[in-house]
Amino acid sequence: MAVRGALRRCVRLLSWVPVLVVTAAALWSYYAYVVQLCLTTLNSTAEKVAYLAMFHVCFGMFSWAFWRSVFTAPSSPSKEFQLSSTDKQRYAQQDTLQARRRILVEISQELPVHTRSASGEIRFCHQCQLIKPDRFFFLCRACVLKMDHHCPWLNNCVGFSNYKFFLLFLTFSLLCCSFIIATVSPYFIRLWLGEYLSSSVKLHVLFLMLVSLMFFITLSFLLGIHCWLVTKNRTTAEWLSAPFFRHGPDQGAFDVGLKQNVRQVFGPQRRLWLLPVFSSHGDGQVFPLRRRAASDTPQALPSNTTYVDEEVKVMGELVYLKPLSSYV
Repeated sequence: MAVRGALRRCVRLLSWVPVLVVTAAALWSYYAYVVQLCLTTLNSTAEKVAYLAMFHVCFGMFSWAFWRSVFTAPSSPSKEFQLSSTDKQRYAQQDTLQARRRILVEISQELPVHTRSASGEIRFCHQCQLIKPDRFFFLCRACVLKMDHHCPWLNNCVGFSNYKFFLLFLTFSLLCCSFIIATVSPYFIRLWLGEYLSSSVKLHVLFLMLVSLMFFITLSFLLGIHCWLVTKNRTTAEWLSAPFFRHGPDQGAFDVGLKQNVRQVFGPQRRLWLLPVFSSHGDGQVFPLRRRAASDTPQALPSNTTYVDEEVKVMGELVYLKPLSSYV
């Protein structure tokens, strides 16, 4: 038991290695750009001030978004999705799998859940003892709302609580790389043509350019994929495997239009979109569905709750399934 606990602690420590690698690369790039290029190589004071000011804005926003992505814990479902002590006892006392399924179906009638397992059953998390909300997964030893993926470079699960921070981390990383490439290129060309530069500057300029190009290509591809996923209102998990409903798999069930899709991630206040502060819309447990997907899941609706169609007057094809009590 003690050996297993020690191994678990070692694995947890090793999981921070990628985060330390990213941190070390960021600190080295800061030193190479600020000290070796701007303070040592540039002769024009105006050019130094302009380069340093713009670089520090990009680097500061990158650092802010990165650490928010790393240290923002995944959001967990509220207590209404957890089985009560009575329901847990009823569930445990059932001898057959079919009887347990009937209990879960009965409990789910009181909850706004629409997704099913691949076999058409109510999604139940045995680790957390709760009925899974839509787009929920158990990962990283935690219940994760709107789980997108696990990112080893952040040592964190990316989900509802930090997906916006993750997107901004990619955005500002790409912006930093683009700025470095644009400003370092003239000195890289001078080095390539054999013009004299000090050996220290040569080394840093060469590696700064190559590393920035490598990350620029990788981040462009990754950010492009996630921007496309945002416009389609899909997570990485849903892109790889379509969510199931009563009518079967439907990869576009949560796609409610470009404007609403973007607002779900970045929130209704545009002035907060580029800031690593939480502004995402909703609670990560209830999501609007396309009219077709909503109409095909009548059994998922609570039997004793009145629902209102809040957004249909505006969007036409958008259905919000929320209890009337939530508006009181």
